[in-house]
Amino acid sequence: MPSMRKDLALFGGYHSPQVKVDVRLNTNESPLAPSDRFLSDLREAIGGLSLNRYPDRTATRLREALAKLHQVDPDEIFIANGSNEVISTLLLAYGGPGRKAMTFEPTYAMYSQAAKVTSTQIVEVERAKDFRLEMAAVLDANVKYRPDIIFFCSPNNPTGLDEDPEIISKLAEDPDPLIIIDEAYGQFASFSASKLARAHSNIVVSNTFSKVWSLAGLRLGYLIGSKEIIANLWATCLPYHIDSIKQEAGLIALDHLDTMQATLDLILAGRYQIETGFDALEVFYWKSSANFILFRAPSGKGDELWKMLVDGSVLVRNCSGWPRLSDCLRVTIGTPQENDRFLKVLSEALAELRS
Repeated sequence: MPSMRKDLALFGGYHSPQVKVDVRLNTNESPLAPSDRFLSDLREAIGGLSLNRYPDRTATRLREALAKLHQVDPDEIFIANGSNEVISTLLLAYGGPGRKAMTFEPTYAMYSQAAKVTSTQIVEVERAKDFRLEMAAVLDANVKYRPDIIFFCSPNNPTGLDEDPEIISKLAEDPDPLIIIDEAYGQFASFSASKLARAHSNIVVSNTFSKVWSLAGLRLGYLIGSKEIIANLWATCLPYHIDSIKQEAGLIALDHLDTMQATLDLILAGRYQIETGFDALEVFYWKSSANFILFRAPSGKGDELWKMLVDGSVLVRNCSGWPRLSDCLRVTIGTPQENDRFLKVLSEALAELRS
């Protein structure tokens, strides 16, 4: 029997438990499916494709459309199968044996997983007590560990907090590390780091169609960065990795900005709806700039509350076992009806736990 790499043999990988429930609010997807208009346009576009031919290797038309949206050059855009493949490709090109990547914990677990798979040493630096970053701590960690790659998630998953652009700009004055800003939830925030990528050649910004574009099942992401970095990623990735259907779907999505904006407005209203519900229920939560909210169950009751929500046919993410997140759960913003159902089941569960 062939043996697996020893450093990965006991590696569990990244997963989010799925159970059958009426209301799924655990994986930060859009609560809305793609519009009928989008699906009709996509079906028509697929009919005109020559699927017996390989796709455009560098997704030229999609890069041009994204470049127009972000006001950059098409050669400053890299396309991948979701932002996770963006992250993996960056680590393949700029990480690897003998190199280090630094994260600020707690944050998105895929950074550490992708680093391990690419044999990149991971350095974890703890955030402040309120889960924010402090300028001195970030700069000191850069001097102490001299990482080749530094990850920021803004807004951060799982806390929902924006990163401080002043800290990132100051850090970027050191030209050596590649600074990766993951903006998977950037459309929900008031600040975008894309302007930082234009100002600093060692900053790249990752984005995805999985959230506000309602296309998580499509797996499409992209990166904005300097022409040199983007060229290195195209040289590193597998050939023809973005299929023709996916390229067409991305182009059509960009033609439906009004639908995206309507979805964004619904999610932002839903975020306020759940925050208002938390306030009424006296639930502690972190003020979020994303499409999810991290909140804390009564002391020692995180796992129990999660199970009670599941029993009420509502699934949220149980973060209770994660470092520094004891008794914490994370809820994705749903439709108004899903949010109401979540708050109703939560209210009943808390009444029982607090009695």
